[in-house]
Amino acid sequence: MSSSFNKLFRTHRKIDRVVYGVSLFFAVLLLITALLIGFKLYQASIPSIKAFGLPFLWSTEWNPVLEKFGALVPIVGTLLTSFIALLIGIPISFGIALFLTELAPAALKQTLRILIELLAGIPSIIYGMWGLFVFAPLFADHVQPWLIENLGPLPIFGPLFQGAPLGIGILTAGIVLSIMVIPFIASVMRDVFEIVPDMLKESAYALGATRWEVVWNIILPYSRVGVFGGIILGLGRALGETMAVAFVIGNAHHLSASLLMPGASISSVLANEFTEATGKIYNSALSELGLILFGITLLVFLCSKLLMKQLHKR
Repeated sequence: MSSSFNKLFRTHRKIDRVVYGVSLFFAVLLLITALLIGFKLYQASIPSIKAFGLPFLWSTEWNPVLEKFGALVPIVGTLLTSFIALLIGIPISFGIALFLTELAPAALKQTLRILIELLAGIPSIIYGMWGLFVFAPLFADHVQPWLIENLGPLPIFGPLFQGAPLGIGILTAGIVLSIMVIPFIASVMRDVFEIVPDMLKESAYALGATRWEVVWNIILPYSRVGVFGGIILGLGRALGETMAVAFVIGNAHHLSASLLMPGASISSVLANEFTEATGKIYNSALSELGLILFGITLLVFLCSKLLMKQLHKR
């Protein structure tokens, strides 16, 4: 009996070592792949870095004919559209997740879950085509005129809503992005809300807490790390989105105070111009844009990791 147990134990130890080795191999492979991507982008960006230096980051000029390039307009467009997407997407995702876990009838939950997962699986180019041919005309005819008339004259936020109702622009791209990130954020929030122990919620209800008090004081504190992780997942999707943004952002290398005006993002510039770029400096400038986007994404995820550790400690 003892010998058979020892044999089984040694077999399990060997299996554990194999699993550990395979897991370590793929983890290191993933890290090496990320480093190689960053190195390759840097290598391709060297001519642009030598030609423009740090002013490339805050220059608004983009002239392929004169080979003068700056990254400020795509950087601002990327950050603005992502911010708008999260500003709209987070409250809606929170409401969807809360409804699915706390309010929805049992017969409706599964249907809504399937619909959310289907939305997450729609290709981005479909969102872009819908945004350009359906949403943008409706937005230009019915929403943008109201924004210009009612919010444009305001003293502080007015410049954000001034201009012509073109349909396409930074705000349109942000709204389309918000629709794309909602399924991802809502799915993660729903999953983390479901792991909150029923005993905690029932105890709060028994003490006389309202539904909102249970959500604010029990569910959110218990699941805050997972909720934050879902938000970061949506931010990562928004930062790197290409085709949907390229369809509706307007692709104009012009920096404007108005969210209704056309703009550009890093991913849209790469999608529109990389195949047509001619010349060493032009290709290198586009590669440097890719390097900047890689750095922004890496910085966001590193900061989010630190914040999640702090939340976990609390």
